[in-house]
Amino acid sequence: RDLIKMTNDERTAFIAGQKSLQVATINRDGTPHLTTLWFDVVDDQIVFETFTKSQKIRNLERDPRIACLLEDGTDYDQLRGVQINGLAKLHTDHETVHRLARGVMARNNPEVPIEMLDQAAETMAAKRTAVVVEASSVVTWDHRKLGGSY
Repeated sequence: RDLIKMTNDERTAFIAGQKSLQVATINRDGTPHLTTLWFDVVDDQIVFETFTKSQKIRNLERDPRIACLLEDGTDYDQLRGVQINGLAKLHTDHETVHRLARGVMARNNPEVPIEMLDQAAETMAAKRTAVVVEASSVVTWDHRKLGGSY
């Protein structure tokens, strides 16, 4: 494990280079609910926003445990990833949702002027909940560090 563990700087750079986040919550019957969405990083925490009526928000209202995965690579010797387990802090106040939604949109649409993003985020904030992932554990791997040997 230690051979493939990312340093803090490697982890930060890896996360910064990713666009999609896989998010797992727990359904009422105990099964996982898995989805992929855009995210941002604020104060070293993963944040995202989604429709308040979505299944993931309903699940998090009932049980705040969350798992997030960022990964890339198609061949075994190139696999890299970061898994974050923790608790989801839900924000429904308009100002916080607007600010975090604008950040998610800006990170994933760098070519769009901030005024347009701000206007879109303002509209989105009415029907969305923002989620801040408070990590309790982070696991990383980078198989490239093995240099082709296993």
